[in-house]
Amino acid sequence: MSRARAQSAPCAQFRYLLACDLEQVPTARRAVRRFLTEQGLHEEEISACELALVEACNNAIQNVREEGSSRPVEITVLCTSSKVEMSVNDHTPGFDWPDEITLPELESERGRGLFFIQSFMDVANYLRGKDQNSLIMHKMRCHQEHRHTAGAASLHELQQRLEDTQQVVSDMARELCFRTESLCAIFRCSTQLARSNDLGEFARQLLADLLHITAADWYVLRIVPENGRDLVRFAMSSDVEVPEIMPLSHAGRNIPIEVQAALRRREMLFGPRQPLSPSDPLAGVGASVMGVTQPLIANDEVLGTLTAGKKNWTTPFSPPQAKVIQTFADFLAIQIVSARLCEEHVRNRLLAHDLELARNIQRSLLPKSLPQLRDFGVAGFCESAREVGGDFFDVLQLSDNSLLLVVADVMGKGVPAALFAAILHSLIRALPEWTQKPSELLARINWHMYQDLSAVDMFATAQVALVNSKKNQMTVASAGHCPVLVVQNASTHVTSISPEGMPLGILPTTRFVDEVFELRPPCRVLLYTDGLTDAPERASTTDRAAWSAANPVLPSQERLQDWLLGSLSRERSAAQLRDELASELARGRGEGQLRDDQTFLIVSENDSLDAENG
Repeated sequence: MSRARAQSAPCAQFRYLLACDLEQVPTARRAVRRFLTEQGLHEEEISACELALVEACNNAIQNVREEGSSRPVEITVLCTSSKVEMSVNDHTPGFDWPDEITLPELESERGRGLFFIQSFMDVANYLRGKDQNSLIMHKMRCHQEHRHTAGAASLHELQQRLEDTQQVVSDMARELCFRTESLCAIFRCSTQLARSNDLGEFARQLLADLLHITAADWYVLRIVPENGRDLVRFAMSSDVEVPEIMPLSHAGRNIPIEVQAALRRREMLFGPRQPLSPSDPLAGVGASVMGVTQPLIANDEVLGTLTAGKKNWTTPFSPPQAKVIQTFADFLAIQIVSARLCEEHVRNRLLAHDLELARNIQRSLLPKSLPQLRDFGVAGFCESAREVGGDFFDVLQLSDNSLLLVVADVMGKGVPAALFAAILHSLIRALPEWTQKPSELLARINWHMYQDLSAVDMFATAQVALVNSKKNQMTVASAGHCPVLVVQNASTHVTSISPEGMPLGILPTTRFVDEVFELRPPCRVLLYTDGLTDAPERASTTDRAAWSAANPVLPSQERLQDWLLGSLSRERSAAQLRDELASELARGRGEGQLRDDQTFLIVSENDSLDAENG
């Protein structure tokens, strides 16, 4: 850095090399001030040159690239009897000097420096070069002998310009203060929200800060509940009382201003020029209230309203204050959405946990091991389309020679069906005296369950089969259920057994019938729910085409019969047949989601392979 000595009048020159460091700008400013003072400039002229120089040097340093940061900013000041010429040479990429320079908006982060330079100086030119740019500024001198004649108007103009500049600087400082306080309040309250997860307390603390920042006297925060059509009071100042609920369905004239803000999705002002209707709930705050209501909007959805006001017609909210209120409203909308998403996540996790418990309980109701007969083996399978379902099976040993087989399907899926399935399961085990007669057992179950099932417009189907190995007989009764499929004794067809009977829960008294048939080994018996005969959902078009080609005309139930008939030629235990059929069902479904619960019991003549335990 170097400094040249000031030369004597009539022309004096000063040169200063400023290091590319903002902290060095004040030193350069003081050096230029001393030079201009030595040249006899008036204080107003020196101040104007000083402010313009600081803006020019700041711009030259802030916009320099890394390759130019090691080169100094050259300042040259030329002072004659009529003017002061200041030149600031920088090494930035440069910019295009605008044709017209106006005061930028308060929200704008750029453009104020050029406005200040133009305001303080009489002429300003920017010369853009390949390696260096020059900002040349002229300030005309006003000599003492001319001050009394032409100085009055110039002084008045300068004072006015200084007042305008001071107002701009004051507004900028006030806005910066608002922004800083707003951010501090938001960060502080957000930290508290993260610790407590209490949206109500968070809103009260945040809006208490809003009153302090904007000099407001009171606030009212309303929210629209999920799937609601009302504005519900959520938080308000302690000295304000407004209705708890305000419907959004107001029509006609005198619509409350909070409802107007929500329906129109824009801010609404009220005060001496836009007075509240006497019937407006906010009018109860005071006779001369004034303020603003902002809608809370997120994802194009109105979540509520925020009103901030003053109790007397004093000074309305300034633009920066109104901007702060809007900022707080936007932030509250984001927090409401976040809180709702968090609550939904928690509810889903609790629901998933409860459903998992319900699934475990329902699985525990299924027999862990199935009783067997000397001549016949039994195996069962049950898979729910959801976490819980309405299908179940049960096997009860009545004697050494007899088993009671039950397969049931409650209408629908999910928790309601699972509840009735549990009731049905309990009733079967609670009526041992009726188990020797499947038709009478179904009649008693229907009598017990009719009132509960009909009250919710639900029903259940069931198949009950009594196997007697001593007599080689099976007695079947059905409550509107799928038929029992039987293949035996080297038969070439499948026998479908479907006794008459309405589903449980349709009528309070229903007649069921028993159908008896002989079991002639080798044989296979299949009791199942309709989930097995649903058309399979394949994961790909190729799989569907392959299945259709292999089974061009067979419906789902006939495919099941075809599998059962083919199993008779294979030496399989009941457990092996169960696994084989379960694999066939999974293959038919592919990667598609299970559409309905799938449950079945399979009976096979016993041989050395059979050791069924579940």
